[in-house]
Amino acid sequence: MREADVLSASDNRLRRGLVVMAILAVLIITAFIISMNTGYIRLLPLDVLKTLFGMGTEKQSLILYQFRLPRIVISLLIGAGLAVSGCIMQGISRNALADPGILGINAGAGLMVMLFISFYPTTAAAPVFLLPVLALIGAGATAALIYALAYKRHEGISPTRLILTGIAVAAGISAAMIVLTLRLDPNKYQFLATWMAGSIWGSNWKFVLALLPWILVLLPYVFYKARVMNVLSLGDQIASGLGTSVKGERMKLLIAAVGLAGASVAVSGGIGFVGLIGPHLARRLVGPKHQLLLPASALAGALLVIVADTIGRWILQPSEIPTGIVVAVIGAPYFLYLLARTRS
Repeated sequence: MREADVLSASDNRLRRGLVVMAILAVLIITAFIISMNTGYIRLLPLDVLKTLFGMGTEKQSLILYQFRLPRIVISLLIGAGLAVSGCIMQGISRNALADPGILGINAGAGLMVMLFISFYPTTAAAPVFLLPVLALIGAGATAALIYALAYKRHEGISPTRLILTGIAVAAGISAAMIVLTLRLDPNKYQFLATWMAGSIWGSNWKFVLALLPWILVLLPYVFYKARVMNVLSLGDQIASGLGTSVKGERMKLLIAAVGLAGASVAVSGGIGFVGLIGPHLARRLVGPKHQLLLPASALAGALLVIVADTIGRWILQPSEIPTGIVVAVIGAPYFLYLLARTRS
């Protein structure tokens, strides 16, 4: 009877998780449609539909296919990538406040991208596809630095020490980026200032193609490792007792998290808090099992970024608010709330 109850509860959680993900998918589709109709030049729903079926004007096709659709697709990809990256970091560190932005991973990736943009043009195809690689190098170096500073030989890594070290490293990198911007010419300075605020600047199909392989490779790999993450969440001793190579698996997952965050930052700018809010929202809706938590986090992150980008393009037309600022308005109070709960 007890075993039957356990199986029934597990089936109920699975059904609930699938329903929640279906609802998130419907909300994403709704936001997708609204976003296609949002902009300085308004396209009515009927105009969008005609354009999608090849019956729109040349101007409507240009607006939809060359400006809005690439940006919407990039919003979905970076939202999913950053949220899953945050979910991995929270899982392997067992720290509810872990996030690639808070820990400084995004700042490290951004520093490399900034150095590259400062010295090379970004309009050619080759540099565009090189940006995620450079961002991965910067994010990886930052992650290694944070790990080394937060690690103590006989204690390992304390969640509190990890967060404080990440914040300190992120602050140092941000200061270095500000100093570097002072040496730039006005055009590049304006561009990088907007990028640092979290503007989705890579809004064309080249940037979609540069980011898409990283998402298509790393997300399935992380989903495949969901069972391993469940075991790691039980603690190092129990995970080792169950035959899991704790250090090896943690390192593989950390590399995947850094890759997702770095590639996303390369085309999105300094968007923070997505890796914090997405997993927390998903955990509240579907529970802690990573088989459901990881895909739900991806959907929640994608929904958050596309909604934030749509609001940023709509609220102050013809100007726009960088997506990162809109996300920060939502994420900063939520981070303080989580920090207060953690201390208590």
